[in-house]
Amino acid sequence: MSAGLKGIRLAVIGGDDRELFLIPELEKLGAYIVGVGFEKAGSIQGLHHESSLIEAVKNVDVLLFPMYGTDERGGIKVKYSNSPIVLNKEVLQAIPTHVPLFIGWARPALKSAAEMMGIRVVETAFLDEIAILNSIPSAEGAISMAMDSSVITIHGSQCFVLGLGRNGWTIARTLKGMGAHVTGVARKPADLARATEMGIDAVHFADLEDEIGRAEFIFNTVPHLILDKVILERVSKDAVIVDIASIPGGTDFEYAELLGIKAMLAPGLPGIVAPKSAGKILAQVYPQLILRHLTTPLSTSFKP
Repeated sequence: MSAGLKGIRLAVIGGDDRELFLIPELEKLGAYIVGVGFEKAGSIQGLHHESSLIEAVKNVDVLLFPMYGTDERGGIKVKYSNSPIVLNKEVLQAIPTHVPLFIGWARPALKSAAEMMGIRVVETAFLDEIAILNSIPSAEGAISMAMDSSVITIHGSQCFVLGLGRNGWTIARTLKGMGAHVTGVARKPADLARATEMGIDAVHFADLEDEIGRAEFIFNTVPHLILDKVILERVSKDAVIVDIASIPGGTDFEYAELLGIKAMLAPGLPGIVAPKSAGKILAQVYPQLILRHLTTPLSTSFKP
């Protein structure tokens, strides 16, 4: 963390336990940090509490919103707030055009509104330097949930990993290291070839319906409806599904429940299972990212 943040005013808006570890690290680099939504968190090194979101966004150089993003109504995850916080049109209008807004992932409505107002939005969940490191606690958390929900061991089991992206590869590698028989499901020929090279069974999504019946554990990383009614009909009733894709996930959870299949939606695992590690990951990446976007023209909006 060689990049200094001295003289830079940051607003950290809501979040979960990982922000409790992120804030002191940024303060050590010289940042002045205003926090909204932390009144129940007690004393946090380097944090100056602000009760008004409108006032907070008016008087800072950078806005840091949670990795979780917002819900459909603009609601922000605020574990330590006494009241809801909403990122709405009124708040966006109060943001000076030179202030970049960092957020894990932004819904289309937020992107559209911000673009019209000339606000630079930086989606951090899709940056390799964050997503790859975050895949470690995500994988550990997903596998832990699967183990807690089953009567068999991971070792020797049939594990399917749907989607071989940043999270999928880490889950697959970890499962293989634990002695599982791992099947990686992907569409790209390069991903299927890499799976074979790693000693992982490779299955194309087009063949998933025929193959899924073998699975005892299923880990979905794809944020689209993959485990639909047709596929779930082929899933063993004893299988466990852990879906770590962003809300609403890639599983028809109602139908899974109807079939008696254990299926869990578990987005945002880094902040749940390993908040200290997740906060330190953000503290490693944010300083240089902040400095880069403080000096980047507005014409590069949405291109982190």
